[in-house]
Amino acid sequence: MHFRGLDLNLLVALDALITEKSISRTGEKIHLSQPAASGALARLRDFFKDDLLVPVGRKMVLTPLAEELALPVRQLLLQAEAIIHRSPHFSAETSQRTFRLVMSDYVATVLMSRALPEIQLQAPGIAVEVLVPSNRSDRLDRGEADLMIMPKQYLSGDHPSEPLFADEFVCVAWAGNQELRGRTISMRNYLRLGHVVVRFGEQQQVPAFEEKFMEHFSEARRIEVVTTGFTLVPQLVVGTTRIATVHRRLAQFYAKQLPIKILKPPIEIPPVVESMQWHSIRDGDPGLKWLRRILHAAVAERPIR
Repeated sequence: MHFRGLDLNLLVALDALITEKSISRTGEKIHLSQPAASGALARLRDFFKDDLLVPVGRKMVLTPLAEELALPVRQLLLQAEAIIHRSPHFSAETSQRTFRLVMSDYVATVLMSRALPEIQLQAPGIAVEVLVPSNRSDRLDRGEADLMIMPKQYLSGDHPSEPLFADEFVCVAWAGNQELRGRTISMRNYLRLGHVVVRFGEQQQVPAFEEKFMEHFSEARRIEVVTTGFTLVPQLVVGTTRIATVHRRLAQFYAKQLPIKILKPPIEIPPVVESMQWHSIRDGDPGLKWLRRILHAAVAERPIR
């Protein structure tokens, strides 16, 4: 098989150039000096007889050919990676793989705090990178993640997935909050007291699930504190009369460490189902199958009630 003299390693550089649209960032991404990255672009331009990247003002933009090459180049690299990892067997004891997992800080807290000790026990050479979700919805397509763990409604229909665990919502308050008695909170107090909520995005403009659900009700809550991470929420009610609506698993995790109490909300909020998704090319990857079994066991063992 001939490739008209093209060094296939240049396709890695081309993929990075298409993604980053910057010679310096491309070099950083694939561990090349800037002169080496510039040289790779020059060789690619010579091979394809096209500029591929052109300056427009202060930015670099893709030529039509580069736009056209983006998807097939990425698919070719993913298939090459799948071939490298394809094996009828996976030896956890000797593997040196790195798994990249995308999940929220909430999932990382309640899931990985249980899974990581078992991963280290079974596979001491394996590394795990926990990545936070971003606006980029193509991390699986681009091979930037091995596994995504997200509420099932946010997953793509293009790749296989399976449910991991379900969780319900509860309210949390400071244990010293004298305005709340018992194990429930009335709707009156729920609307009267200040709330701590989670919102995402650069301008904190995207509400979390529970806040979106509450928008269906005519009476608005008093939002007094906004944060960008689920794991901060239980800490931010301590010492105040504020309350928050969080996942039960997260509340129970922090109830062992913080002076908080868990209350039943005045309304029933639909549970969230966290699911795992992986690229279809990696469907037969024995290492990924092993990891998924570990994660299932982490939520099944000593289930949180």
